[in-house]
Amino acid sequence: MSGETHEATFEKLVRPHFDRLYRLAFRLTGRKAEAEDLFQELLIRAFGKLDELVSISEPGPWLSRVMYNLFIDEQRRFARRRMHVVDEGFLSGEGLAGFAGDEDPERDQHRLEKLQQLDAALRQLSDEHRIIVLLHDTEGYKLSEIHELMNIPVGTVKSRLHRARARLREILSENGTFF
Repeated sequence: MSGETHEATFEKLVRPHFDRLYRLAFRLTGRKAEAEDLFQELLIRAFGKLDELVSISEPGPWLSRVMYNLFIDEQRRFARRRMHVVDEGFLSGEGLAGFAGDEDPERDQHRLEKLQQLDAALRQLSDEHRIIVLLHDTEGYKLSEIHELMNIPVGTVKSRLHRARARLREILSENGTFF
């Protein structure tokens, strides 16, 4: 490893992806403590596979895939637990109110209400639809990255994303919510 220590090599390869990986962990688990545990488990697993990681041209998708697999393994172990989306009670600080930020309190309140309605609608989706919407529309993962991450064909990713968005529109319109 060209004279670098294992720790320095690991740091150089993984640190640039910390923010995105932690957000993914939070999106998957929905809880800060569980996200931190998942993120920590990923780092431990990745450090143990440093030789493999060094040979990968783009470690970000590989790390995301490992994290997703760790999450799925954990879900299988505790089959009764469900994946969560951002829930006001689990965010640090002011919860969803932290997303508001205008100087106009009325507009802030309206935005907060919209976020809460969207969050409630997301919770009504199946896990497979919710995770694809969150990865693509919230976190900005490309279809090809989701394909790699979830190990499903790109066509399946596209159709699930389309069905999930259609279902979200249906839920939101049933509740009289329009974005």
